[in-house]
Amino acid sequence: MPDAVTGAAPSASPSILDALDPEQRAVAEALRGPVRVLAGAGTGKTRAITHRIAHGVATGVYAPTEVLALTFTTRAAGELRQRLRQLGASGVQARTFHSAALRQLRFFWPQVHGTELPTLTESKLGLLAAACRSLRIQADQALLRDVASEIEWAKVSNVGHDDYPSRAAKAGRSVSNQTPDTVAKLFAAYEDVKRSQGRMDMEDVLLFTAGLLGEDERVAAQVRRQYKWFVVDEFQDVSPLQYALLRLWLGGRDELCVVGDPAQTIYSFAGADAAYLKDFSRHYPTATSVELVRNYRSTPQVVAAANGLLAGTSSAGVELRAQQPAGAGVRYAGHPDEVAEAAAVADQIARLHRGGTGYGEMAILFRINAQSETFEDALADRQIPYVVRGAARFFDRAEVREAVTRLRGAARSGHADTDDAEGAWVETVRDVLGGMGWGAEPPTARGQQRDRWESFQALVDQASAFATQHAGGASLNGFVDDLDRRAAEQHAPSADGVTLATFHAAKGLEWDAVFCCGTQDGTVPISYAEQAAEAGRPEAVEEERRLLYVGMTRARQHLWVSWAAARNPGQAARRRPSRFLLPLLPAGQQPQAARARGRVARCRECHQPLGTPGEKKRGRCAHHPVPYDEVLLERLKAWRRAESSEQGKPAYVVFTDATLELIAEFMPADLEALGRISGVGPAKLDQYGAAVLAVVAENLSEMSDK
Repeated sequence: MPDAVTGAAPSASPSILDALDPEQRAVAEALRGPVRVLAGAGTGKTRAITHRIAHGVATGVYAPTEVLALTFTTRAAGELRQRLRQLGASGVQARTFHSAALRQLRFFWPQVHGTELPTLTESKLGLLAAACRSLRIQADQALLRDVASEIEWAKVSNVGHDDYPSRAAKAGRSVSNQTPDTVAKLFAAYEDVKRSQGRMDMEDVLLFTAGLLGEDERVAAQVRRQYKWFVVDEFQDVSPLQYALLRLWLGGRDELCVVGDPAQTIYSFAGADAAYLKDFSRHYPTATSVELVRNYRSTPQVVAAANGLLAGTSSAGVELRAQQPAGAGVRYAGHPDEVAEAAAVADQIARLHRGGTGYGEMAILFRINAQSETFEDALADRQIPYVVRGAARFFDRAEVREAVTRLRGAARSGHADTDDAEGAWVETVRDVLGGMGWGAEPPTARGQQRDRWESFQALVDQASAFATQHAGGASLNGFVDDLDRRAAEQHAPSADGVTLATFHAAKGLEWDAVFCCGTQDGTVPISYAEQAAEAGRPEAVEEERRLLYVGMTRARQHLWVSWAAARNPGQAARRRPSRFLLPLLPAGQQPQAARARGRVARCRECHQPLGTPGEKKRGRCAHHPVPYDEVLLERLKAWRRAESSEQGKPAYVVFTDATLELIAEFMPADLEALGRISGVGPAKLDQYGAAVLAVVAENLSEMSDK
């Protein structure tokens, strides 16, 4: 036990601590809490915390059964248990938050309430479908999943259905085509249905456990006698509900060690709050803080790129120091279109494999699942095996299967004989997918509806590309046959294959070679994050930067970062590499506009660099506001409020403030002039152009009367 006077722990056996670096050893020797460990990517955080626990057990400070190590996935919990067994600390409990809470709930609930614990439901969808029926709301699977995710966010954020509309508006939350009031009603109806069926969901497991601990002192005392030492991994991912439960487990004690990396905060949309990690010393002023900075995973070239990505931003965490020998330089490559990008990546994978790198040691990472199809196709063409992690293969996705079935039916109904002279069959594809929810404009929020739209958009793009490649001889029947061919090739079984995954799904993994693909503005950062930033939430874009950081730091030896100037071959090259890459790109690969001094991202008045997306759109920094007509701007905002209310979507989705200010400045007289204003694309011009010009004309008329 610790020395009675100094509190110092006895020295450990050399075999436990000798293999640790100085920072890891400092963690392992800090046996008494509170302790915060800021652990950069690849710095051995799991090694540090498992050796800390084993050191505490070996020296008699900890009884193994009195330690509770918490993490967020069953895989991570299993890894902790395995390592602890190898270190001689097999009695330690390593569990997810939900597993630990459910174990306690099953034991104490019957004692406290005298009834059986409500049945844990595996999915919210059936209960939500019943709630929708009770409110006479039509809902498909995508909407049900999106509402289920929103309910999860609300519950882990301690937001009830009564408070949801105001809290959702403040947090910038939205569910496609549903008002916050409607979501709140669905939330309340879902809770009613769940209670009436004697069920509970995963969030209830945490809520009910917190309720027992908070309301019954006997339960709280028994749990606190059982667990005296707490370790929490990935602490940047803790939600308000999990943090509240942790505080109840502690019961005012401070024997707590937390480990995390603010630079890998990528789940804020799901309720994670990195402030608990960042502000740990404020909650625990006596806390010991240790930084793990030695990166053992990646080459110095990869580490330098990762550090440069975050340098000087609000996302910057610990600065990594590479411990591996020098390797190949990070390669940045722009391609004319996504097909060319996928082909180049597949060719490079084939070269690496010929050089001795196993397919299983390579990964292609991207922002959204729908991007996988082009890479699946390129790999299948070269007979390179692959696996898709975290999602079904493109042609296995439910919405894609249904879409192909409907297109096949349309082809058999006579559309197969339609030639490509006027692109009529491509319009048929759009019409069929339009009946399934596809539209020219993407949904404004993340979620299943956005994912479905992305899948449909990929099919629309494939139809356009097929028409271009087979000019004069393309038909709907031929296109469906081509889809069937792709599906057959991409469904080939694979064992040791290249991993295809989103940046989110790649967290916690690593490979010898990593390809971060599709890193163009509009995708990284994704468009709805840019819209959120325009609406006053710049943190949404910073989360996208951290997401790319997670992807880049998965690489051990080889890292390629690429982007495509257009979606399909033959399209105009309008895309630019992600703004996040600009500090990293060699001079010759900087976008042409960015190389032209004073022409891009500089204020038209003072020529200083522009920072926010709004400033860049206006062309002026905040110190030089646009000289717009204030009366016209107010009228445009009033029109926008009415339009957004009628459509049930956020106002900024109609037009951002920056776009309205430009309209009020230039007062366009016709559609051509309006279309030249930043933020007024073809779709918005068609939808809103006449109404906007009418507001401008009315304002000009009143000005002339005066």
